[in-house]
Amino acid sequence: MSFWQSLTRPIMGMAPMDGVTDAPFRHTVAMQGKPDVSFTEFTHVHDVCRGPEFLLDSLIYHEAERPIVAQLYGKEPDLFYQAAQAVCELGFDGLDINMGCPSRSVASSGSGAGLIRTPDVAQAIMQAARQGIADWAAGQTLEGAGLKPGRVAAIRRLNGQRQDGRPLVRQRIPLSVKTRLGYDVVVVDRWIEHLLVERPALISLHGRTLQQMYRGEADWNAIARAAEIVRGSGTLLFGNGDVHSYHDIIRRVRDTGVDGVLVGRAALGSPWFFRQKEEARLVLQQHLSEEGLESWVPQLDYRFEVLLDHARRFETVCGQGQFRRMRKHLGWYCKGFPHAASLRADMFRVSSVADLEEVLTDFRTRNTSLIEVSNQVLPEPFPML
Repeated sequence: MSFWQSLTRPIMGMAPMDGVTDAPFRHTVAMQGKPDVSFTEFTHVHDVCRGPEFLLDSLIYHEAERPIVAQLYGKEPDLFYQAAQAVCELGFDGLDINMGCPSRSVASSGSGAGLIRTPDVAQAIMQAARQGIADWAAGQTLEGAGLKPGRVAAIRRLNGQRQDGRPLVRQRIPLSVKTRLGYDVVVVDRWIEHLLVERPALISLHGRTLQQMYRGEADWNAIARAAEIVRGSGTLLFGNGDVHSYHDIIRRVRDTGVDGVLVGRAALGSPWFFRQKEEARLVLQQHLSEEGLESWVPQLDYRFEVLLDHARRFETVCGQGQFRRMRKHLGWYCKGFPHAASLRADMFRVSSVADLEEVLTDFRTRNTSLIEVSNQVLPEPFPML
């Protein structure tokens, strides 16, 4: 039985978002209100097998994130065969194949949502990845899979950085797919049926076509049709798109019968989003009223503590030279309180944790009364690491 079958329904997971759900962010989310499952940013199979070593950084994770699923993309079955074994060697709990990225550069190359136009290639990729997982579980080495010694050494170094003491167990990990309703028109019925031929453990379905990108509203009626097609097959079906609150999660699960929901943008600047998942699950399981299930809003001092912890984690993992990548996260934290806009503008100029500490000290000094009012309501203790 895969870990997917052991999770309590409905499952509430963190959606993979390119350039966003990196290791420091996922770790912060795990410490603030752990989702049922998390996915890495997508990584090209070529980068896993043959690219520069630094491109493996997207596969860094912390034990606190488990279950953690590696997401890969590409269009070459042979590389998926090798990359699947690398993912197994890195100790991930599952492997997810991206068949839904709407980026024009990705899709036009035949990867991501481009695979919706080539269902036979999509099927061959799933077969190759599953065979790679099976061969690794049977004892095949990475060298035996065709990876060069330098790449094998890099993967071992990545494992060593976690220093978790977790023994490597050679067992088959589950294969899943994240996709969309179609390329330029909705073809979800026949597309889902095609994917089911390969019996993935999970299909995560974003309720838009590639052509829509993120415009318009996600079509949850189409997701409901997919859930009906999948029912009884042994494959789980997750819905994704326009989930902004727990009220959205409850409504979507009740209306569509999906096994779970992936949350993306609602967690940006709110890594504590998932701390209320058990409360929401109770509402669903016992058919309770949603009244009183409001999103938890932290006091400002707590918010700034989490923000700083996230930034310190980022600087430790990625280095100060990459700190500009952290700025968007800092901006997302600055919302929903007086003078947030001016603080957000300052966040886009910081280049280190030291800069950030200076900006926050100045904000606190200039807004003492605002901080005092916010701190009248105490949150749960902050889990320091």
